[in-house]
Amino acid sequence: MKRSLWLIFGLLSCTLSWAEIKVVYHLSEGIPQASRAIGNIRNHLVADPKVKIVVVTHGLGIDFLLDGATNQMDQPFVGSVSELVGKGVEFRVCNNTLTTRKIQADKLLMEVKVVPSGVAEVAKLQANEGFVYLRP
Repeated sequence: MKRSLWLIFGLLSCTLSWAEIKVVYHLSEGIPQASRAIGNIRNHLVADPKVKIVVVTHGLGIDFLLDGATNQMDQPFVGSVSELVGKGVEFRVCNNTLTTRKIQADKLLMEVKVVPSGVAEVAKLQANEGFVYLRP
């Protein structure tokens, strides 16, 4: 009996270690938070290249995904976003924010997907799809 329990525990441990890790990065604070997030995501991908990452933005958090946006050192975000998309990272923007701020979707970078609500998207990813929540 004891041996059987150890065998089951060992199999469960192996299964859990092979599970895909999925993370949602939640951004709502503007350019400084986006700059931190880009660095965090790059480091995350170095440590775990197979991780599934979705970045959900709303409020001021969408600003780095607007065409022509630059960081605090006047460097454009478009290259970093494209690089991360090439590594499988998804970027999602809140349509409620676009509507409230009167921003047209064509002002967003090409790689971005618009979702109805940023906060609802974060909740859905956590509750229904098993994503871990991170807020840089």
